[in-house]
Amino acid sequence: MGIPGYATPEGTDRFRQRFVGKVAEGHFRRAHDLWLSSVGLGTYLGDEDAGTDGLYRDAVIRAVELGCNVVDSAINYRHQRSERAVGAALSALVRLGRAARDEILVATKGGFLPFDGEYPSNPRTYIQETFIRPGIIQPRDLVAGCHCMAPSYLRHVLARSQQNLGLDCIDLYYLHNPEIQLQEVSRDEFSARLRDAFATLEEAVAQGAIRMYGTATWNGYRQPPSALDSLSLSEIVALAREVGGRDHHLKVIQLPHNLGMPEAFTRANQLLDGEWVSTLEAASRLGILVMASASIMQGQMARNLPPRVGEALDGLATDAQRAIQFVRSTPGLGVALVGMKQIAHVEENLATASVAPAPPEDLYRLFRRHA
Repeated sequence: MGIPGYATPEGTDRFRQRFVGKVAEGHFRRAHDLWLSSVGLGTYLGDEDAGTDGLYRDAVIRAVELGCNVVDSAINYRHQRSERAVGAALSALVRLGRAARDEILVATKGGFLPFDGEYPSNPRTYIQETFIRPGIIQPRDLVAGCHCMAPSYLRHVLARSQQNLGLDCIDLYYLHNPEIQLQEVSRDEFSARLRDAFATLEEAVAQGAIRMYGTATWNGYRQPPSALDSLSLSEIVALAREVGGRDHHLKVIQLPHNLGMPEAFTRANQLLDGEWVSTLEAASRLGILVMASASIMQGQMARNLPPRVGEALDGLATDAQRAIQFVRSTPGLGVALVGMKQIAHVEENLATASVAPAPPEDLYRLFRRHA
């Protein structure tokens, strides 16, 4: 048995109230009745070793202490070690009374086949013995040798993620980069597979394993509509309605958004009610929360930004903070996820919570919408 419970309106509001007077107005945003911090902690990068496990554990604890209540992972990150480090941090926070389970939103993802703790000597044999021979995956369901979203596979990795995280219930579960499937299957087959995956996740909600689900993408929502791997948010929401009805639980999308990859804000690539709009605008109209991955582009936006960025986004001390400020201030975006495993980086990045989000006109000085 894991830690019981899940993020609730009451719990996340209690967390928010502890930081009144310590963070600026706008750091906490309400989405799906939850109060969520504008900066969340990601766990993608790092070596697969005990030292990095400890860094992530301590980083999560420190981030929560500084007003971050969104933690993001994936079963394949660092071969399941990131989920386990998050689980260790959550256990410590609850045990020490520094946070309650209902105050923190925990998200993870399934789609890429995970190794277990380390890279195997023979990856092909590992996949065969772990997933294919036991019948968890049928060979026809495997794409690019590494990706699957078949129902039996999703049920398997979801249960493993619950175990890794030490949680009875995961707040948010993403299909991880589903657009990869379009490398090898037709649009019709992709839609059928996505529909089956959504049905599986609606079952997981009904069983209490997760609270809501979404799609975490890299290219899908940023591409021009003509691209092979482009995704239509309205069509994806329609699939969720097919399987879950009007009260479906597809509530969130994740996509890269940063100063170097602003397409979610600037590119009108989503057709909605006969109008081409940006992904952020489409999500807002459809009631979908957007979380940004790669907010500082794996560190590339943490230094040497053009002077005009500092002129447009003032009140901040470092380029990393300015990059995060751009993301968390983008209209229609809920949470800026930042990979953090060093305490010094946690403290630097969470310092943005003390500054109000920039007004839209400051962002428009940097970018303008284009088709």
